[in-house]
Amino acid sequence: MTVRFGRFVLDGPRRELRGDGEARHLTPKAFELLTLLVREAPRVVPKQELHDALWPDAHVSDASLVGLVKELRRVLDDRDSDAPIVRTVHRVGYAFTPEVTRPVPSAAAAPGRATHWLVFTGRKVLLAEGENIVGRDPSVHVHVDDAGVSRRHARITVSGLDVTLEDLGSKNGTVVDDTRAAGIVPLHDGVRCAFGPVEAVFRASRADASTDTQSHIG
Repeated sequence: MTVRFGRFVLDGPRRELRGDGEARHLTPKAFELLTLLVREAPRVVPKQELHDALWPDAHVSDASLVGLVKELRRVLDDRDSDAPIVRTVHRVGYAFTPEVTRPVPSAAAAPGRATHWLVFTGRKVLLAEGENIVGRDPSVHVHVDDAGVSRRHARITVSGLDVTLEDLGSKNGTVVDDTRAAGIVPLHDGVRCAFGPVEAVFRASRADASTDTQSHIG
């Protein structure tokens, strides 16, 4: 995901945080924590849920999580205790408080270019040019929070008008229009995909398509 909050832009596909137009450095774990809190905002995310997402195969103390929160606050210039960016809910967890704006596809895109989505129940996820990993890992491009989805489940590659899908050896497999994906599978507008038990519809909109065609997307 790519989102804006205040004077910051969190660019998930590029794994980059920018503030006032300049890159802000975060360690990989701190970036994953920020991504998770932003995605779940304004929900308070319990500490145990954060531990499970950040350290799924290891047991670490709360001090490690506290250290990551301190890193986020330092990088985000989060110093106002009356209006914190990362809010501490004592003995429970943490919440991301700023209003988050998710960019929408530009109607002024160049002719011949396309915008691509995955439509899940209750949400749409814009796909970026290049590689988009689908999985349960909070740091991936298309996060799917379901136990039946592998941490890095599948890869969707966008190259201009061409979009392909490839299963990444997931435990429960990837299905495209009722056929289990084997190798690289091309995607077209309206095709149904299932990542383990989680279903989605792939949608595509060309920038030079008619208004009537675009009105049926999503």
